[in-house]
Amino acid sequence: MAADEPESGGTGTGGQRRGVFWEMLAGRVATPRASLLLGWELVEVQPDEGAIEVAFQADEQFTNPAGAIQGGFLAAMLDDTMGPALAASLPDGQLAPTLDLHVQYLRPARPGRLTGRGRVVQRGRQVCFLSGELAAADGTLVAVATATVRLQTLV
Repeated sequence: MAADEPESGGTGTGGQRRGVFWEMLAGRVATPRASLLLGWELVEVQPDEGAIEVAFQADEQFTNPAGAIQGGFLAAMLDDTMGPALAASLPDGQLAPTLDLHVQYLRPARPGRLTGRGRVVQRGRQVCFLSGELAAADGTLVAVATATVRLQTLV
């Protein structure tokens, strides 16, 4: 489902998807400040397949002395790519905090638009495994990652 398509199917009433991810997209829950800082933008989501494509706007404030995006920002972008790949399929009242994040930096990333693709590799009852990649505007991969998350029900 593209970012501008209506929410359909899923776990909510009336065919509307429910959960924090969908509430955020609908503007009923505030977008996390970290996502705003990174310039997070939904491009496409396929919740039933556990896949997502997002974009980020990396500005000059994210650079190191060499002019490349500092690795911590790239890690945050990858985390903010993989997490929503799973979050889009979670029922209302469930979250999945990251337990482990492993990032491999392939080449320097420069300021500008970066595209993240994330997917759910395996979903268990309590633990899920995710993967993601981050590409420059020309499609060149700049970093890849894997993550382990734990499903939690909000109290």
